[in-house]
Amino acid sequence: MPNLPSRRDADPRAVPVPAEEAVVDCAVYVDGRRLPGRYTHADALAEVRSRGEGFIWLGLHEPDEHQMTSVARTFGLHELMVEDAVHAHQRPKLERYDDVLFLVLRTVNYVEHESVTTTSEIVETGEIMIFTGPDFVVSVRHGDHSGLSDVRHRLEQSPDRLALGPASVLHAVADYVVDSYLAVTTLVEPDVDDLEELVFTPSTRIAVEQIYLLKREIVELRRAVVPLAAPLQQLTRGPGHPIPKDVRRYFRDVADHHTTVAERIATFDETLSTLLDAAIAKVTVQQNTDMRRISAWVAIAAVPTMIAGIYGMNFDRMPELHWEYGYYMVVGVIVVITVALFLTFRRNKWL
Repeated sequence: MPNLPSRRDADPRAVPVPAEEAVVDCAVYVDGRRLPGRYTHADALAEVRSRGEGFIWLGLHEPDEHQMTSVARTFGLHELMVEDAVHAHQRPKLERYDDVLFLVLRTVNYVEHESVTTTSEIVETGEIMIFTGPDFVVSVRHGDHSGLSDVRHRLEQSPDRLALGPASVLHAVADYVVDSYLAVTTLVEPDVDDLEELVFTPSTRIAVEQIYLLKREIVELRRAVVPLAAPLQQLTRGPGHPIPKDVRRYFRDVADHHTTVAERIATFDETLSTLLDAAIAKVTVQQNTDMRRISAWVAIAAVPTMIAGIYGMNFDRMPELHWEYGYYMVVGVIVVITVALFLTFRRNKWL
């Protein structure tokens, strides 16, 4: 994924940007329903704690250090969480700081292209970080393709699920990300099939670099997806996590889908390794065929060259040198030998 400019890349001497500038949405949920009105994150948390029920869901997009520090101060987040949330580029992981869970998810997006042989990028990645406490959820998003507005909208249509608390949001986001993995692998599969067809189609030439490109994209996809297996297992079976039993059951389904994606990626990787070996072997065979063809033409060309070289020597006495039909005889011999060589090479499939 290209390094996109963000607010945190600004001049550190500039005036700090308020945390509200990074807020995508901030809502208070009580009994699974969103309270009307607009809140700042501080006001929303105060509203929840004054009621003694419900939770807040704060969504942020690429906050800088000042903005994330302000949010962390409000929700009591550990400074190490702040550092991870600002700088991103983390591996998928699950950490617990007292009663706060910190889950890092890598998002993936399929880049549309006309042909696998002409594109330079197939998969781009981003990140979503989720902080969940007893009465709050803070989601931090990096990248422009992994919006959570649809997730929030679907959850708001299911008050029973939202009534389960912050853990329901954690599950919904993880489920959304893993479902996107399934969609991306489904779209990547035809690209692998296209390369396979090109490699095993006779008389076609394929650049090995294209296989390397797709294999590189699969490696990037694997790095984003596979490490999530351990955090999902912790959320389904790990003791001590503040995840309700009812929500853990949903996480098992997410883990099953993740296993399916990981198996697909492993299959893609093995297929591309096989295609790479086959393509290299095909190139070697093509080179051998070209060398045989070149050698055959060199052998044919050597006959007139040799005879012309012999009769080009400056000797007075040479066989048939002064014979009236000597020239025609030499040309005839050259034609007969070259035709015989050509037919021989053609019969042996060198030409």
